[in-house]
Amino acid sequence: MNATSTGALLLCRADPETVRPLAHLLREQMLLTRAGGEWSVLVPEGKPWRGAGPSGGDPEPVDRVIGGWATALAVGSTWPVLALWWDADRAGYTLAAGFRRPVGYTWLADGTPAGEDEAMRTFAARLGLDPVLDLQALEELTRPDPDADAEARLRGLLAVLTRTGLTLPTGLGPGESADRLRSVAAVQRGAERVEWAGWRDAVRVELDAVESGSLGPWVRGPRARAIAAAQLAAGLPLLLWGACRRSGGWAAAGAVLLAQGALGLAYHRARAAAETR
Repeated sequence: MNATSTGALLLCRADPETVRPLAHLLREQMLLTRAGGEWSVLVPEGKPWRGAGPSGGDPEPVDRVIGGWATALAVGSTWPVLALWWDADRAGYTLAAGFRRPVGYTWLADGTPAGEDEAMRTFAARLGLDPVLDLQALEELTRPDPDADAEARLRGLLAVLTRTGLTLPTGLGPGESADRLRSVAAVQRGAERVEWAGWRDAVRVELDAVESGSLGPWVRGPRARAIAAAQLAAGLPLLLWGACRRSGGWAAAGAVLLAQGALGLAYHRARAAAETR
């Protein structure tokens, strides 16, 4: 890999219709397309890791940017999000699932493992992979191999995930530049652009998705109110903590939680008011 091959992908274990509402809340321009029967992939259109950081100083590393996005998506969903990233020096992944602590692994550019073996076991467990065959293949990626660079390590990881139904379109893979990833994603059948269109449209998209989805029965009643309250209670301190630490990823996670909680309570009140008319 070289200095121009920095890139990142967000793999979501859900269909595009399910991913779209939460992706809007990231407030980033991305391309969304299907990546197999049970997966979708989000491809960033911009390169925030090359601009100034949150404080106006040095840019954040690509792993921190994409990992923050994965965490933000995961805390507001019931499906896991896998962030893949690579640059001139390293490559790796971050797996986020709900409120659990994200897990990740890193390889140096020449393929030298630079992570903890426990991360692979946690990775396999959270994705429901085979605890024997799949885990054995993953553990091979943590052992020295002079013939496998970081790009090959990520391809090996993706090969294991094909058993879960993941199928990335040709050209969307480790080692490609951000520009190449964007151009390939744009020509995929059914690909769509996801971008921030303001809170009003975000609320509309979110409510439409909930109304038509399998979680419809969960959006009203005591249980729904309790979940919304918990999201608000967790989102505010997380947002403030992220702002104080100048971490865009954690701040985004807090913002998503606040948005989810506020939407839940607002929807419940709107529906209750409509029924009394």
